[in-house]
Amino acid sequence: MSAAVTDQHPYSPAVVAGGFAFVSGALSVDENYVPVPGREAALGAAVERTRDRLATVGGVLADIVKLTYYVTDLSLREEANRQFLELFAAPRPARTFVEVSALPYGATVEIDAIAQVRNGSAAE
Repeated sequence: MSAAVTDQHPYSPAVVAGGFAFVSGALSVDENYVPVPGREAALGAAVERTRDRLATVGGVLADIVKLTYYVTDLSLREEANRQFLELFAAPRPARTFVEVSALPYGATVEIDAIAQVRNGSAAE
């Protein structure tokens, strides 16, 4: 899925400021903005969209210092915890997990992130 700025999505996928990359929310949708079905698959899709957006500023998941998960079902927390343990080595990023009433395109998960960067590009 392209992380390009369009009229329908007029925001930057990620912006570097003050030594950090601020990554726009990434939804659990496919390249056609169709919601990805299944709990773990939806969480995985949101992570992949986060990875794509972070890559626009040269970052990788290991650069992330803070994540916020927005979910339409709070019971996704256990799956998200397992995913978190698989994705990140200790010390793991800080995380917030919030239930919301709805997300764009009928997605069930949205993730935004903050990553540490060095000299205008992602940390090594």
